[in-house]
Amino acid sequence: MHRTTRTRLAPERTLERTSMQNTLFTESGFAIIAQVVSDADCHVASAQITPADAGSGGSRCLLPMAWCSSMVQRLRLHPIVSAFIPPGAVAVQFTYFEKSVSRNWLVPWHQDLSIPVAERVNESSLRGWSNKEGMPFVQAPVAVLEQMVAVRLHLDECSPHDGPLRVIAGSHVLGVIAPQDEHAIRKARTEVVCAAERGAAVIMRPLLLHGSSKASGASRRRVLHFLFGPPTLPFGLRWHHAV
Repeated sequence: MHRTTRTRLAPERTLERTSMQNTLFTESGFAIIAQVVSDADCHVASAQITPADAGSGGSRCLLPMAWCSSMVQRLRLHPIVSAFIPPGAVAVQFTYFEKSVSRNWLVPWHQDLSIPVAERVNESSLRGWSNKEGMPFVQAPVAVLEQMVAVRLHLDECSPHDGPLRVIAGSHVLGVIAPQDEHAIRKARTEVVCAAERGAAVIMRPLLLHGSSKASGASRRRVLHFLFGPPTLPFGLRWHHAV
């Protein structure tokens, strides 16, 4: 019987690889990290999640749950993932995405500009107020968005046929992109399909231009999307929930 063995990198090799990945992350705005959690961990996390309704792609209200907080701590302690999370950052949102044949959907090209806050603040410079699943959201100032990072943990293998995340490398350095400029930016920069194995993580900046197509296969793509941000916000804003 053939057995596959995995060689654990020496600490100095891990640091070297992490340094190279951070350099690429700074330039491109995203990174794909393999084997962040095991198959067993994926199975345990899957058991905690209520499947999404047929008309829904998932839920963004799960951060207060104990198992979510535990996963946040695991990401903070991971020898590679932790290097991408800014010092002092707190987890401010956890979103569960599910895509399959019965729950198939596409996401147009966009940037993640809105953040969940505790309440509305009377500040004229704040825009894009909305309410999602009982939480107030507002478009964050660029200075805040530039400090934020998302960690997308894959509970299932995500091939190019499973509607994976697509990103425009390097677009995160352009600030908030006007709709009329999006097409030209996509033509001028490289589009990357972020296929990922089960247990892998895609780490990205919210200002990165990204989207996804519908799944063309018969598989199931479940993603745990953790958003980390600075502990304090300007204009008297407060996070809706922070871990």
